[in-house]
Amino acid sequence: MTKIDIKSLSLSELEDSIKELGEPKFRAKQLYEWMHVKKARSYDEMTNISKSLKEKCIEHYDYTALQVVDVQKSKIDGTQKFLFGLSDGNVIESVFMRYKFGNSVCISSQVGCRMGCRFCASTIDGVVRNLGPSEMLDQIYAISRETGEKISRVVVMGSGEPLDNYDNLLKFIKLLTDENGMNMGQRNLTVSTCGIVPNIYRLADEELSINLALSLHASNNEKRKKLMPIAEKYSIDEVLDACRAYFDKTGRQLTFEYSLVSGVNDTDEDAAELSKLLEGINAVVNLIPVNPIKERDFKPTDRSGALAFKNKLEKSRINVTIRREMGRDIDGACGQLRRRHLQQEK
Repeated sequence: MTKIDIKSLSLSELEDSIKELGEPKFRAKQLYEWMHVKKARSYDEMTNISKSLKEKCIEHYDYTALQVVDVQKSKIDGTQKFLFGLSDGNVIESVFMRYKFGNSVCISSQVGCRMGCRFCASTIDGVVRNLGPSEMLDQIYAISRETGEKISRVVVMGSGEPLDNYDNLLKFIKLLTDENGMNMGQRNLTVSTCGIVPNIYRLADEELSINLALSLHASNNEKRKKLMPIAEKYSIDEVLDACRAYFDKTGRQLTFEYSLVSGVNDTDEDAAELSKLLEGINAVVNLIPVNPIKERDFKPTDRSGALAFKNKLEKSRINVTIRREMGRDIDGACGQLRRRHLQQEK
């Protein structure tokens, strides 16, 4: 018998499933609350669930509860990087960050990544598999339990390409923002993509209020191809057209992530070309000095160079921020902690 992933079920789906087990409908609401509000790690913690129902649940359902394999904590800013173990032996990363506006968690959407971006450690070994909705959710739940703190914002920007795992991502969003569960506001959720054009249009049609961040990282298509293989399939113009469509449908301001790589995409010409490329688009450019990884020879643009690049964009009336560097003294780059763990196991 194939077990059902209970934490990936919506409340209505769980109600239907519980009734098939011969249990009253209200039991589903109790289970749902234990999973998504109280963040129970197992049926044993569910004090108002009968022993007979727990036994039925164990027989018919898989229960996702991620195991903490490793935690790194920054001495600089308190950022914590978690390495979680999955039920099949794979591991994934998540990051807990403190900001003035509240606590934010960056989660993974896949085990590894197949997009091949040259500056990212997540993609070096390719993709293993997609994460289920429950595995995305439980990264947030586990961090909330481990830190004892409320999570006010979530960014799907860790290992993996969220729009390459579209159906599971969508179900995750609906569960996370469900008023019967964690009830996070959609405007507090950001999904990042390297630019899978058809799925940007699909996401625009979902009538959600989530924020979209595009990993841009170049000012023209040829340079983007050298950094991001996805540009071989979808041109920079096609990607930006899809982003415009997303804004038109949702009204949500776009974010363009731009990793500054010294001598590669941080010249005066790049700034001028980027300004022209983004002219008239309601967006903010988030400049990110690239995190160095030992498998690549990319080096980050220094602080003065990043400020100069920012100033050039602002003169063209582009909204620009420089991302605050979080967890610089730990395995900060996306995928680094997981990769180090895998190498140690080998």
